[in-house]
Amino acid sequence: MTATAAPANPEIASRIDAAGIATNYHDVGDGHPVLLIHGSGPGVSAWANWRLTLPELSKRFRVIAPDMVGFGFSDRPEGIRYGMDVWVDQAIGLLDALGIEKAHLVGNSFGGALALAMAIRHPGRIGRLVLMGAVGVPFALTPGLDAAWGYTPSIDNMRKLLDLFAYDRTLVTDDLAKLRYEASIRPGFQESFSAMFPAPRQRWVDAMASPEADIRALTHETLVIHGRDDRIIPLSNSVTLCQWVERSQLHVFGRCGHWVQIEHAARFSRLVGDFFAEASA
Repeated sequence: MTATAAPANPEIASRIDAAGIATNYHDVGDGHPVLLIHGSGPGVSAWANWRLTLPELSKRFRVIAPDMVGFGFSDRPEGIRYGMDVWVDQAIGLLDALGIEKAHLVGNSFGGALALAMAIRHPGRIGRLVLMGAVGVPFALTPGLDAAWGYTPSIDNMRKLLDLFAYDRTLVTDDLAKLRYEASIRPGFQESFSAMFPAPRQRWVDAMASPEADIRALTHETLVIHGRDDRIIPLSNSVTLCQWVERSQLHVFGRCGHWVQIEHAARFSRLVGDFFAEASA
């Protein structure tokens, strides 16, 4: 019998130094570059967050999706202090390392806060901006976000957490809960995750918020997206962002939780792709 190799892990792609962080990233498609920044769920990776988005957007753009430091398969340097400064530097460092002067930007949840900070600090590097279920403005910590950031590994806890993320509970199968639980206990994953958001957790919501005046000063064309039934990040965040960002529009998906890019994958990719395509029309 001929031995067969174990299937490659689709979460692991290319590797590059980005501002001193050995960064795992996906780079697919051709055209204007689009940078996708994932959220902060336990065991998350760029591929887990964007696995349905990457093949669709890459039909129209060059799509780059990194694992931010502390998440996925990028390095976790000993003694690192996780925070917006480190994450912004890594994301801009990735663009530098790839020779990309300017990219459209999509930020999901935690990634939305990072995307806002990048646009504020490096406005010339960002084309159009998409903020989906975004952190980045002041709000009261929700029980759902508190549960996500306070996750302790078990299949049962992961199942309960995924139930909070999805509007359609049929998406949350036992197999998915097992898969995401196993992802959360890979070496180093839970250690870095628990170090990022220790209780009391309202302070991390506050730390990720950009100043209102800075958000109002943004001149980027911005698409704000939210699931109407999101129990992790309140819809009011996106209403606030649409009010504060002058050149913005808001799209709310009904019958949708915190997983717009999964629960409404085709519509999400089409909406975002058309928004970016307008910039070069």
